[in-house]
Amino acid sequence: MEALKKTDLILNADGSIYHLHLLPGDIAQTVILVGDPGRVSMVSSYFDEVEIRKQSREFVTHTGRLNGFRLSVISTGIGTDNIDIVLNEIDALHNIDFNTFTVKDVFTPLTFLRIGTSGAIQNDIAVNSFLVNIRAVGFDALGTYYQTPQNRNCIDKTNAFLYKLSTMVETAIVPYLSNASELLLDKVPSRFIRGISATMPGFYAPQGRVLRINSKLTTHMIPFLSEINFGDERITNIEMETAGIYLLASVLGHQAISFNAILANRVTDEFSGEAEETINKLIHEVLEIFIK
Repeated sequence: MEALKKTDLILNADGSIYHLHLLPGDIAQTVILVGDPGRVSMVSSYFDEVEIRKQSREFVTHTGRLNGFRLSVISTGIGTDNIDIVLNEIDALHNIDFNTFTVKDVFTPLTFLRIGTSGAIQNDIAVNSFLVNIRAVGFDALGTYYQTPQNRNCIDKTNAFLYKLSTMVETAIVPYLSNASELLLDKVPSRFIRGISATMPGFYAPQGRVLRINSKLTTHMIPFLSEINFGDERITNIEMETAGIYLLASVLGHQAISFNAILANRVTDEFSGEAEETINKLIHEVLEIFIK
């Protein structure tokens, strides 16, 4: 097998992978993804033991055990550009031989559990509720850079969305659609709200917010997204990572699912007064479901 280029798979002097500064064996096959580095310790506080604590830039990693099960939690920072780094480097840690720079003969499947925060765009979704994304529409550019074979269902839904998107004014956005793992979705209790996430490349204008710079999409984005339905499915929330996570996990052959603590409702203009408590409750729920 042909070896990878050293400028494609970049290793540090200690043999760790470039951005995450992790060595093979530092990260488990089940990985919890959080955005905020401060939330890593919130998750690992539930572990029975923590064997590894490492940090590089905004990427904080804790690996340990809960109920005898080895798992890791890592902070990704914000946005799908960081998701591109984190998922590719975690996959490489498991599926590329760092000595020979070749892809391993035996594939190691991984499970990614995203625990994030989000704003709802449907007025019936309460602040401080929990939501799981069955799929995500990516308004970021990440999907344009990868070969991503889609099933017929995805193609039909994407084409329908593109047609509706063409009604928006002055936009060259080309969205992509990516799905949660059906295997993981089957484990999620019915008490979780289910919906489609709109993954945006920014927090302000891309999400229809205005401070001192006007947005071309401000008067259209929230009502436009909230009114789109795919049969009995609807776009429920806006955040900045899920579409990229689902895209890369699927293409790399892994399982991924994204949970959101709803901290705001963009339609009713409400924001949570108990954000940390809500996030902590969601962490507990996710661990109860998947780590037994």
